[in-house]
Amino acid sequence: MYKIAVLGDRDSVMGFKALGLDTYFVEDAEQARHTLHQLARPSAGAQAEYAIIYITEQLASVLRADIDKYKTSVTPAVILIPGKTGSLGLGAQALQSAVERAVGADIG
Repeated sequence: MYKIAVLGDRDSVMGFKALGLDTYFVEDAEQARHTLHQLARPSAGAQAEYAIIYITEQLASVLRADIDKYKTSVTPAVILIPGKTGSLGLGAQALQSAVERAVGADIG
């Protein structure tokens, strides 16, 4: 069974723990990069343990190249969420881009 992970600073992701999601607190970009790749790596079987990895936009802004590696893979889906300081608009931008790729045109 797949799991869902949330990656970000403590204040931004602590609430997700109450929902039963696996939360990972990171302090800097290098720690976030390492954790992201650990979560996305296939386990002993052929697939990754996590189907969805939520990551705060603040971290995503410095990990763009790392996140782009997972854009075309089925699992994990890396989804950007606002952090404690609010939205940077990256999540909405990524969603619009995904819709444009799927539909073939800008529908916004």
